[in-house]
Amino acid sequence: MNIEPRHLVLIWAIVEAGGMTEAAALVGATQPGLSRTVAYLEKRLKEPLFLRGRRPLEPTPLGRDLAEQGAAIRHAVQRAQNAVEAFTRGERGTVRIGGTPFFMDALISSMIGEFQRRRPNVRIAQVYGYTGDLAMKIRAGQLDMAVCPIEVFDAESDLGFEEILPGRNVIACRSTHPLLQAGQFRPADVLNYSWIEPPPGSPLSADLQTALIGLGADRVRISYSGASLAGILEHLRSSNSLAVLPFGVVYAQHRFGEITELPLTLAHPPRSLGVLQSGTMPPSPAALQLKMHILGEFSVLRGKMGKDC
Repeated sequence: MNIEPRHLVLIWAIVEAGGMTEAAALVGATQPGLSRTVAYLEKRLKEPLFLRGRRPLEPTPLGRDLAEQGAAIRHAVQRAQNAVEAFTRGERGTVRIGGTPFFMDALISSMIGEFQRRRPNVRIAQVYGYTGDLAMKIRAGQLDMAVCPIEVFDAESDLGFEEILPGRNVIACRSTHPLLQAGQFRPADVLNYSWIEPPPGSPLSADLQTALIGLGADRVRISYSGASLAGILEHLRSSNSLAVLPFGVVYAQHRFGEITELPLTLAHPPRSLGVLQSGTMPPSPAALQLKMHILGEFSVLRGKMGKDC
């Protein structure tokens, strides 16, 4: 015969509590109803489940076996309830986040690490990409959010965008670069050095050209290209080359004391870094918690950067 899971849980409750009245209180039932259920099961099974006249109630071998199965069901239900509650609090689940390589490596990855230290049961799936591709993935339901720069955001877009950092580029170099040792220098002096070219497709490629043309260059002398952020930073540490990078990326390197920026103001690119997400699909609780964490971390970062931001 088929035994309903709820019946097994009731048998467990009686064994656990030691009596009908106590078990009824444990599972939110009535004592008469619980007694009728036991009588019904014993009739169907043609076997007693409890020894009569014992106090506390003592199960028969069959009753104890069924109670063990009921305990397993009870624990499984409790684990399921805990999982649901943790999910709704944003403490469980998977978040798919994308972003432009430099910002993800320099800033976002460490923020994700701090987030997972507090919420270790949230899995983060990270991908790299540039704004257009990331927007397509969000619309296709392949990403929950992206951290990327946007030049002009369409207020009527089906996507939502929250700014976290204004666009500002600087000329990055090693902290012992000759231009910094010379004291004052003319802006045109930077043209005496070779440059690191950002990866193809990066908005920084156009920014490099714009910056150098603004400084009077008729051509760009590239010494190194095709590298990741880690490769560019290592090259800067070991050479006199220069690179145009977002100030936030360079600021994140200040704590190591090896990479800094020249005291030279470049034209600000007409873009802002922010969180891009669907404007029609609400985020999962974990995705919402991660977004709030990133926004909070950038708020702190902007406070530290102060007027330099």
